[in-house]
Amino acid sequence: MKKLLGRIDRLRLLALLLWAVPVVALLPLGLFWLWQVEALRYWLGALVLFSAAGYGLQAWLHRHERRLLLDAETEPDPDWPPAADVAWALVEDLAAQTKPEDWPIGEGDRLGVLGQQTLERVARHFHPDVDEPLLELTVPHTLLIVERASRDLRETITDHIPFSHRLTVGSLMRAYRWKPFADRLLGLYRAGQWVVNPAHAFLTEALAQLRGRGYALAQDELYGWILKEYVRKVGSYAIELYSGRLLLSDAAPDARPTTTSERDLRASDASDEPAGEPLRILVLGRSNAGKSSLINALFGQLRVATDLLPDTTKMLTPYRLAREGLDLALIYDTPGSDAIDDQTLRTAAGDADMILWVSAADRPDRHADRETLDSLRAAFAERMTRRPPPVLVALSHIDRLRPVREWLPPYDLAEPKSLKAESILAAVEVVASDLAIPIASVIPVCLAGGRVYNVEDVLWAAILDRLDAAQRSRLLRCQDARKREENWSLVRRQLANAGRFLLELPNRSTGGRNRR
Repeated sequence: MKKLLGRIDRLRLLALLLWAVPVVALLPLGLFWLWQVEALRYWLGALVLFSAAGYGLQAWLHRHERRLLLDAETEPDPDWPPAADVAWALVEDLAAQTKPEDWPIGEGDRLGVLGQQTLERVARHFHPDVDEPLLELTVPHTLLIVERASRDLRETITDHIPFSHRLTVGSLMRAYRWKPFADRLLGLYRAGQWVVNPAHAFLTEALAQLRGRGYALAQDELYGWILKEYVRKVGSYAIELYSGRLLLSDAAPDARPTTTSERDLRASDASDEPAGEPLRILVLGRSNAGKSSLINALFGQLRVATDLLPDTTKMLTPYRLAREGLDLALIYDTPGSDAIDDQTLRTAAGDADMILWVSAADRPDRHADRETLDSLRAAFAERMTRRPPPVLVALSHIDRLRPVREWLPPYDLAEPKSLKAESILAAVEVVASDLAIPIASVIPVCLAGGRVYNVEDVLWAAILDRLDAAQRSRLLRCQDARKREENWSLVRRQLANAGRFLLELPNRSTGGRNRR
């Protein structure tokens, strides 16, 4: 600009200023006219009102944009195992400490360092005893990461960049070489505007400066958000990698039944082949609590033999259950928790995606139930790679509560209006306290023949309400099973190929000599 002004003759510059004087004089002349017609105060009032409205609109837009940024933040995957919770907390801590001034936008190498620090935090969490945790990835998994990242990048470029399917690498390099020349053309255009139309040039430059300053302010905030989001994205993928959840197969882990579920489906009355992994619902409780009767009530027909004698069920018995809202499930009838050994009980609960605990309302001795549930909770807490299954309590035999002879359902427990309803509500509160279960997870039911109550609607609705948590437990269970199957399958295939190679090695050696 200085060179351009230096080349302009001073008399021509004076001429340009003379042309600009009438335009610049409009503002003071207008104010003088407003003062003469006694309208200056109205103009000032309008100026204040319009400025306040503009400021309010700008503040609203700022809050709206900030809310959009918050809504777009990367969240932790609810399907992650408990071990990932601490890792995500470390990622969030690093994101909170990341400031734009510490990571300049023009230094790409620094952003690489930030990504590496994020990876190291996550890797160190999952491999605390290793000197170089970043290297704790197998070669096939590393190749799989590169393959999937390349696929995602290809799909993004193809779907979002116009004419990208015609864009060559050479075109990109040539476009980059033209950038300085394009900048010079833009500067020449802006200088020419001052000569041809100085008033328009003045307004354009003023607006450009305002936009530039506003954009600069927004840019700082936006860059800070991008940095935090960069840390979260890298941390999210790092958790996927180092938590051991990455399978070499592209198929979903629950796309077909696991080996255990295939065996149980064959043992059940299933006649056709299921498409995916069933949800596993385990019915537990003490002898004669009503477990088999509950399964019959859920099926709506007699599927399980019930008897007044204890231990009518000698082993875990699977039944295939399909109802509205739940396409496929295996529901397991079990012996009484007081008649089954701890190891079998823990194994069965460990393979369950949901637990229905049946407790009799007319039996006050629940300390054994509490001990068994506490034992299962302790076992679940030790499994950092799995989520505990949701637990529902079916409070059976409510028809035997006081007054015993009364049975006039339905009973409103929110506003009990009879002694029976008050007894049921009291039993629900006591059982919730005795078993350390939320009151909302204790469902009073009646399972007696001809008196089935609260199963079809309330209990089934409670089961469906906890379906998301059960599906998350199922997904992690399937991932563990697939991981074990994948490891054994790869070992078998690698040993078979190695053995075949060794068997063919003498022939290859002989063939090599013959060829020579």
